[in-house]
Amino acid sequence: MVAEKTKQIITDVASKLFVEKGFHETTMDEIAQVAKKAKGSLYYHFKSKEELFAAVIEKEMKNLKEVLSSITSDQTLWAEEKIKQYLLTRMKTLNMMPCYQEALRLNMHLNNTHIKKIRHELELFEKVNLKRILLQGIEQGDFEDITRSVDIIIEVFNIVQKGLETPFFLQGNYKKYAYHFDDMINILIKGLRK
Repeated sequence: MVAEKTKQIITDVASKLFVEKGFHETTMDEIAQVAKKAKGSLYYHFKSKEELFAAVIEKEMKNLKEVLSSITSDQTLWAEEKIKQYLLTRMKTLNMMPCYQEALRLNMHLNNTHIKKIRHELELFEKVNLKRILLQGIEQGDFEDITRSVDIIIEVFNIVQKGLETPFFLQGNYKKYAYHFDDMINILIKGLRK
């Protein structure tokens, strides 16, 4: 119990410092000092700064996945509304995930296996959720029967979503385009309708 609390304190402090200073400018010494923990305690829980950074991002991802799962499993929503809420919520939530955005920046310059793993896990998670929504829409008769190509369509959705992350979050265009998200999503949904 104490070890988990210590780990939580370390990740909370690291998250704040990574947001304030960025990954490269934040040191393990500084994290230990601000967390009021011995440096050895950090290395007991995390083998490296990269592993600690990954833990911080995984915490952000856990929140994202919980929010998206609640939309996917909401039995009161029709598939069309689900997909709209899912895509809008995904972008809004990612916009509030500064460490994930820092990871995107780092991933462009480094070959970080922790970041690749986290992004791959998100991709797998989203494939499952988007497939559930699309199959629901087909079953309800709202979407074309695209059962044969549903996996390819989901791949395209993932490519589009990942492709938007750079201009939205790394180039600072989220606010510029946020107003138009409904229109962009409606275009995607129109292609699915019967």
